[in-house]
Amino acid sequence: MAVSSSSYSSSMITFLFFSFSVIVLVGLVTASKFDELFQPSWALDHFVYQGEQLQLKLDNYSGAGFASKSKYMFGKTTIQIKLVEGDSAGTVTAFYMSSDGPNHNEFDFEFLGNTTGEPYLVQTNIYVNGVGNREQRLNLWFDPTKDFHSYSLLWNQRQVVFLVDETPIRAFTNKEKQGIAFPKDQAMGVYSSIWNADDWATQGGRVKTDWTHAPFVASYQGFDINACECPVAVAADENAKRCSASDKGYWWDHPVMSELSLHQSHQLMWVRANHLVYDYCTDSERFPVTPLECEHR
Repeated sequence: MAVSSSSYSSSMITFLFFSFSVIVLVGLVTASKFDELFQPSWALDHFVYQGEQLQLKLDNYSGAGFASKSKYMFGKTTIQIKLVEGDSAGTVTAFYMSSDGPNHNEFDFEFLGNTTGEPYLVQTNIYVNGVGNREQRLNLWFDPTKDFHSYSLLWNQRQVVFLVDETPIRAFTNKEKQGIAFPKDQAMGVYSSIWNADDWATQGGRVKTDWTHAPFVASYQGFDINACECPVAVAADENAKRCSASDKGYWWDHPVMSELSLHQSHQLMWVRANHLVYDYCTDSERFPVTPLECEHR
């Protein structure tokens, strides 16, 4: 496909600016070791440490999970995951951000296991003020059980973007002017877990977990958070102001981060055309009235 010189120059400027912005991080948190950013939250006996890699195990006694030591508002978090190999039907490996309370905000990656030879499905969901039901499902363009791949959540005042190996697979943009709530006022923790969900995870619950294949193991590495850390004692509105202050030069506040680039938009269109298998926006049985945000995409 031909690319005009002006388009190329614009894309290169955008790339260079983003690269520079990521390097010159102001007041951010970033690390690669698990215990610098995270701590086990349940089933410590189902954790296995191998150097800088971490494994979480699921058996018929328990799954396991971990949580970030701090909460954040705006930025990007990435974890590299190698999913359960072989027959993983009934299992779910989750990576997500969430705030607290019944009116919480939440951004979910849920990797739905399957029988041997069938592809993993990745379900994403978004909760705003305690309301979810925004599921999308897709299959991946690689086998996520054979090697580590990066899964990222990018969040600012204009958009939430789900990325797989830096390819956007979903974007939820701020449409507050159309009366659609957007998550931008609650600090969020970063979490991951592996657990049994054979009542719904694989073919709607028709395929159950085969415990003869246990333990089911999800492996992790490359823990990274480039985000604004929020002190627990600071009020939510103060955190929102502090983490988007114009004088701080935060990279996520720059106009170039307010929407997907042209290249990213093309990537997202390719993902939707070739890998999307379910979108709540087109599920008229569940939603006889189309959700408002779906009308304004």
